[in-house]
Amino acid sequence: MTSPKTRVGRILNVGFEGFQAPDYILDWLATGQVGGIILFARNVDTPAQLAELTRTLRAAAPEPILISIDQEGGTVARLRQGFTESPGAMALGVGGSEEMAQAVSAALGAELHALGIDWTLAPVVDLGHDSSNPVIGTRTLGIDAERVGRLAAAEVRGFQQAGVGACAKHFPGHGKTPVDSHVSLPVVSGSPDYLWQHDLRPFRAAVEAGIASVMVSHVKFEALDPDYPATLSPAIATRLLRDDVGFTGLAATDCMEMKAITNQYGAGESAVLAALAGHDVIFFSHTRALQQEAYDALAAAAESGRLPEARIEQALARQDAFKARFPVGDARPLDVIRHPDHLAVCRRAAEAGLVLLRAEQGVFPLPEDKRIALVEFASFMESGAVDQGGHTGLGTILHAAAPHVQHLALSPTAPNPAAVEQARALAGNGGILIVATRSAHLTAAQRELAQSLLDTAAHSILLCLRNPYDVEALRGAGTILCTCGDSTPSLQAAVDALLGRCTPSGSLPVPVHTVG
Repeated sequence: MTSPKTRVGRILNVGFEGFQAPDYILDWLATGQVGGIILFARNVDTPAQLAELTRTLRAAAPEPILISIDQEGGTVARLRQGFTESPGAMALGVGGSEEMAQAVSAALGAELHALGIDWTLAPVVDLGHDSSNPVIGTRTLGIDAERVGRLAAAEVRGFQQAGVGACAKHFPGHGKTPVDSHVSLPVVSGSPDYLWQHDLRPFRAAVEAGIASVMVSHVKFEALDPDYPATLSPAIATRLLRDDVGFTGLAATDCMEMKAITNQYGAGESAVLAALAGHDVIFFSHTRALQQEAYDALAAAAESGRLPEARIEQALARQDAFKARFPVGDARPLDVIRHPDHLAVCRRAAEAGLVLLRAEQGVFPLPEDKRIALVEFASFMESGAVDQGGHTGLGTILHAAAPHVQHLALSPTAPNPAAVEQARALAGNGGILIVATRSAHLTAAQRELAQSLLDTAAHSILLCLRNPYDVEALRGAGTILCTCGDSTPSLQAAVDALLGRCTPSGSLPVPVHTVG
């Protein structure tokens, strides 16, 4: 039998840059220094390229490895152009249909399975407690714990029946965090009883649905462990998750390179603490030097006995059980990618995820006899193209369906002065102005400019493309339409609703109060 020092590397899962695996990654896989790979958009070009990448990664290792990806749908999706896109969790929460949630996840899961990916880091089961939460937003299914649990369980069934292991995150709940754990350590106060009554209920529903894995958050829950964040806490990652909730599957950390961890601990020490806390997979998603430091520390802890051999064997046994449950098998045909049935179910889900909070007669749906303009605050992913005069996804869809509607895209945080003046001119032309925002409630510059445009326009439509909480920060719109996400199906649904091709009928799954 190989030594604990040799086997401990399998607990480490890492990421890298590029469409092909660097030589050092292939070497690490071959020697067992890492046991799996996490993929990001930076690794994805085409379906054929991605399938070849996963084949190469698996061929490099002497035994099966884990290959994971964040494919939640909506805002957090690594597979976009060339793959089926889906509306996000909040849109599914609007629809409220377990059948629809399961069908959407089954479509995503079928494509992942064909690509050689056996683990999706979804669904998010955090509750949407707080509109100011910078992490969750439209990634939540809603605020009602029982409803979120039912929909999350449906997502679990969809993914896993397609042959891909699902992952409930971010245990024991990221919904009340005031800061982003990518930036600093969130601290949550309050009674454990509150967690049991609210945040833990969807996790228990996911566990009861047979979910394969759970991701633990970088959040400090003072009442559960005053010293360590959940990721490094045996009280949370073992006693709460295993003993109290009853989960027996694969436990994984969130990325250990987030500042919530790196600001407090080094890569090596945090990796050892995470393993001791009870994790079976530890993610270092980006930096080669930190990945090496983490492995060296894990190997030294295994060799010295600080990390007991029994803990290593426990982690590897859970990994083996996961792999046996979700085998990758031989290469599969890629004609499942963007299958018409997948596109159709995601489009239906996006339409079901629309919410019309207010409608001005003669303005919505858009009439044909008035001047109409749309001013859009572009997504961060599209801001570079906007700065160079390119089209956004919404602009492309809108132009194809209604070329008579003028469209202007602005940078989401710092639009150039010329574009701002053009936007003001469109607002003042006496026609109908559509203002499309993306989480303006969290961005002062966007919020102030959007409000000034709404104040100027004779007739206005507020189109909330991300968080619906923008309706609490902006006033004066005669019509308010929320998409609860800005993936391609949701953008298409928004255009169809504006043109009267579909009728929004949903209600928001989080509390939102409109202003005048």
